[in-house]
Amino acid sequence: MKYVLMFTSRPDLDATVDPDRAKEVYQQVYEWFVANGAVFADGGAELHPVSSATTVRFGDDGPVVVDGPFNEAKEVIGGFSVVDVADMDAAIALTKTWPNLALPGVAVEIRPMVEDYSQFE
Repeated sequence: MKYVLMFTSRPDLDATVDPDRAKEVYQQVYEWFVANGAVFADGGAELHPVSSATTVRFGDDGPVVVDGPFNEAKEVIGGFSVVDVADMDAAIALTKTWPNLALPGVAVEIRPMVEDYSQFE
């Protein structure tokens, strides 16, 4: 089954991490992707900082475009990956090894991916 892993962090806590420690963990992240490469499917991406975001949202006169994420959450999505594993337990086991979980404010949200669109055929 396919799951999307959404890698989140809190920018306010990211700023408290020693730069050398951040570089060390980033290297571990690269190694984690290499070591677990067999389960990755359908791509994924690291995202630029939330400060580069543009949001399109509902407006009374049509869509409104604004700079920034402008959401109420403290956590922001820094990237995502799609994995193809047996079940949620396997997705959780993999996610528990995510190197960035050693840093404050980091979390990974796991969601099953919709794969059946036969209702539209």
